[in-house]
Amino acid sequence: MAPRVLVSDELSETAVQIFRDRGVEVDFQPQLGKDKDKLAEIIGNYDGLAIRSATKATEKLIAAATNLKVIGRAGIGVDNVDIPAASRRGIIVMNTPFGNSITTAEHAIALMFAVARQLPQADVSTQAGKWEKSKFMGVEITGKMLGVIGAGNIGGIVCKKAIGLGMHVLAYDPFLSNERAREMGVTKVELDELLAKADFITLHVPMTDKTRGILGRENLAKTKPGVRIINCARGGLVDEAALADAIKSGHVAGAGFDVFEVEPAKESPLFGLPNVVCTPHLGASTTEAQENVALQVAEQMSDYLVKGAVSNAINMPSITAEEAPLLKPFIRLADVLGSFAGQMTENPIKEIEILYDGVTSGMNTKALTSALLAGLIRPQVADVNMVSAPIMIKEKGVIVSEVKRDKTGVYDGYIKLTVTTEKQSRSIAGTVFSDGKPRFIQIKGINMDADVGANMIYISNTDVPGMIGFMGTTLGNAKVNIANFQLGRDQEGGDAIALLYVDGPVEQAVLDQLTANPAIKQAKPLTFNID
Repeated sequence: MAPRVLVSDELSETAVQIFRDRGVEVDFQPQLGKDKDKLAEIIGNYDGLAIRSATKATEKLIAAATNLKVIGRAGIGVDNVDIPAASRRGIIVMNTPFGNSITTAEHAIALMFAVARQLPQADVSTQAGKWEKSKFMGVEITGKMLGVIGAGNIGGIVCKKAIGLGMHVLAYDPFLSNERAREMGVTKVELDELLAKADFITLHVPMTDKTRGILGRENLAKTKPGVRIINCARGGLVDEAALADAIKSGHVAGAGFDVFEVEPAKESPLFGLPNVVCTPHLGASTTEAQENVALQVAEQMSDYLVKGAVSNAINMPSITAEEAPLLKPFIRLADVLGSFAGQMTENPIKEIEILYDGVTSGMNTKALTSALLAGLIRPQVADVNMVSAPIMIKEKGVIVSEVKRDKTGVYDGYIKLTVTTEKQSRSIAGTVFSDGKPRFIQIKGINMDADVGANMIYISNTDVPGMIGFMGTTLGNAKVNIANFQLGRDQEGGDAIALLYVDGPVEQAVLDQLTANPAIKQAKPLTFNID
């Protein structure tokens, strides 16, 4: 059955048609974004929800979305989505960070010009019949120093346009490499140097605990006298009250703001101040940008629901459409390894180490780790998935580490999971053969080569003669058919393990018969989703 998507905000017909063209059944009801009761009543019928800003994907709505797999936001901001609630329910939240990049960058440049030449104030004065030419003395852009806080996608476009205007650009971004800075033609600096030297400062960073109030009273005091500040990123990056005081004192010459601490902004300390230009969050408000983000969200959601590709997800690693078919067998392997450990582990987990060897080390290991953690938790939480599993593991305080290394053995690549509890450590390794099926290659340090079946029995025993015959006879007498039987041991007469792939579930009474043999330490039934 085709996946179903509800569009509860305005999207263009072209965007809606993208869903249809890609095999997705789409229900276009843009009025529902403002009818939360009706939306909650029907949301359980859909696999996807496409929204703009009117729809509020609250915890209550998400709780009613029993079949929902993805929420797609046509735009950058996801303030209207309860991301923790969605993550706990295993719902992917996507945004479209690139569809309005040019538009937002242009708006920042426009505000910079407006503040430099006091254009709005001059317009009001002139249309009022005044001719106050000397009152509106401006400054040139050319040759000035622009400080860009955040040189990512939008900030990078601002840098390029500013250089084209003849400005010198300083960039502060902890993630900006020296090589990338040289390619962009900007000077990478620390924040204090940017504050001290910049004639104009523009912000292009997301709102995080580290960036909140990045231009607070203390940092504003470090800025160059006469600086002009532009914010088209997020309200709260700048302390509006502190900035208002700096403008009143003359230390800051002007500001251009498109975003505010509280929106809609009915009032702000910046309102009414001289040479302050304010706009109502217009950064993405162009015809081109609105169409771009609509098309992008339709493409992303369709790719996920039809192909399993994940793009621009807020709460899950991305998986490209090209990568998805290559990664799929290894995601299945990671899930199986996690499931094995989850079914075998009875005590609270303290630490998880995942080793990626050979070709697996070059894969999308974030996605593989998410799949492995989902498999690990599933024996206890049936509806966990790649989105919710990392959240649950983190909430439990479990330490998760990844190790990557070049090929070390006979396999081109494999994954090894080690789970540590207060009582013991248990390891399991596996790989994928050319047939695309997962294989167990090592358990507890003992090498073997075992198919993965839907129903299996794990047996640990002392390596003594007659064990194969005993196991086979016991299961045969119980009418349990063995599809595959693999053995391994650490040394002659030492510890041995057996993995039996059987045709169906095994009753506890049969397992009790196996463990009645003094040489058998454990007989554990295992089930795996191998579809």
